[in-house]
Parts: sequence; structure tokens; C-alpha cells
Amino acid sequence: MPKLHDDEVFVDAELVRTLLRAQCPGWSDLPLRECGSGTDNTMYRLGENLLVRLPKTPGAARSVVKEQTWLPLIARHLDCAVPEPLHAGTATLAYPQAWSIYRWIDGVEAGPASVTDWSTFGTDLARSVRQLHEIDVPDLSGVDDLTWYRGGTLQDCADAMPPAFERCNGLVDQNVGIPALEHLWRDALSLPEPSAPAVWLHGDLKPSNLLVRDGRLQAMIDFGCLSVGYPDAEHATVWDLPSAARESYWHDSEITEPTWLQARAWAILVAVSGISYYWDTFPEFVAECSARLDHITSDSLTR
Repeated sequence: MPKLHDDEVFVDAELVRTLLRAQCPGWSDLPLRECGSGTDNTMYRLGENLLVRLPKTPGAARSVVKEQTWLPLIARHLDCAVPEPLHAGTATLAYPQAWSIYRWIDGVEAGPASVTDWSTFGTDLARSVRQLHEIDVPDLSGVDDLTWYRGGTLQDCADAMPPAFERCNGLVDQNVGIPALEHLWRDALSLPEPSAPAVWLHGDLKPSNLLVRDGRLQAMIDFGCLSVGYPDAEHATVWDLPSAARESYWHDSEITEPTWLQARAWAILVAVSGISYYWDTFPEFVAECSARLDHITSDSLTR
């Protein structure tokens, strides 16, 4: 994969071996193979039971530290599995930032080949999200790494979006309907800002971060966007799922229409920003963002 970020740190299997020999010698001779690379992290499976997660940038490294700090608290309150940190890797000259080793979670990415009933999947996901949002938020005085995207509300992102819409409109197929999506975005900006209490947010519940086993939701992974914010933002990724999952999620979550419209605006924001940023470097992610926008433009779901 080409370099995605200007400050990206190079990672390969030899580097991982070097880190393991220095910090986890008992695991350093286990079989090692790359098993995934996203926008922020590269992952290696270590033996049968471990996962090495290496952030690509200093910003993503802060997210790994956040997982190490908060996931043990989060895990106690959820029925589905979440990553369990086993080793907090420290920076070296060769790799100058934090990294992590987790217990491996069996499962496959949510998709047509793994989910047997999308309506049931939407219900399962709604229950897990509800459990996450019900976890008490501790006193976060002095904690500065749990703020949701750009400050927390759609209004905080208003100034950044017009250039992203303009660039996106010049890149994607006109059938995507960027002007109509921008209209939906602007309509959401006119809604009252959320008044519900801030809750724990996973922040990126797209299908690749939802693991399935025997057709049912097994785990939520990649808590790099873990934050505390208004719940409308959490629901944005349901537009990555088929309509049957989206409808059951909506009704089982008892989401109000304004919250749903704000969630849709978050979905538009992330997808348009992703297409604009990754167009030249990460076509797979651009395809995911484009599919999300297609779902939004074709979605006739109303309460």
C-alpha cells in the first residue's frame, strides 16, 4: 500500500520482529504474518492467539495508548468481545511511537458472506451500542484525548466541509449526487444541537470493525476513535450496512428523527472527507466511502 500520510512511519515484518525481540522475547519466535492495513494502523497476527497493532502516525499512536487505558473498563460492560491489550509497546529509535499487542479475536468482517440475517445483525449492533452508551463516563478532568471529531458537534465542522464537498464533486461519479448530499448536510446544521448527555463512543463502527461468528455479531474492534460525545455521531456508520440492518438498528435504538438526521450528516461528513483525502492513495477506502454515499442518496427510510 502506498504511503497515506506525510508523517507515516514505515512498518514491515522485520521491524515487528525487532520490536518483539527487544520488548517481548517470549513471543518473538512465533509465526508472524500481516493481516490487515487500514488508514491508521498496520496489523500482524502473531502465532494463533495474538495481534500486533502498529500505528502509522504519531496521532494514531495516541489512539493506541487510549485503547490501552480505557478498553479494560469498556470490556467489563459489553456482551460482545472487544480487544484485550496484553502488551503496551514503547517507542524505539526504529519505531518512535507507542504500539500494542492484543489477544486475537476469532471472527470475520461483517458482510454478505458472514451475516446470515441483516435484520438480526442490526438488532445485535443496536444492543451493543446501547450497552456502550450506558457505561458511566468517569471524571475526565485533564484528559484531552477523548474529544469527538473536531470538537463534538456538526457545527464545529461547518467551515471545513465546503472545500471537501467541492473536491469530492470533481472526483466522484455525478450519479452519487454530491450537491444533494451537501443539501442534506446543510439541513442538518439547522437542527438544534444535541442535548443528550455525552456518552462513550466507539466512533468508527463500520463493517470492517464488526466481527461476525456463526452469522451473529461477535466483537467490536479498533477503538482508535474512542471518545466521549453526543450519541448522534455513533449512528453514522449504519449507512455502511444494508437497509434491513439499518432499519432494525433504528427501531431497536429508538432514535428520534432529529438524531437520525444528524447521524446521517455525520455519515456524509466522514465519507466526503475520506474521498477527498484518500482519493490518490487508498482506493479501497474511497470505495467504502462512495458506497456509503450511494446508500444515503438511495435511502428512503423514514420514521
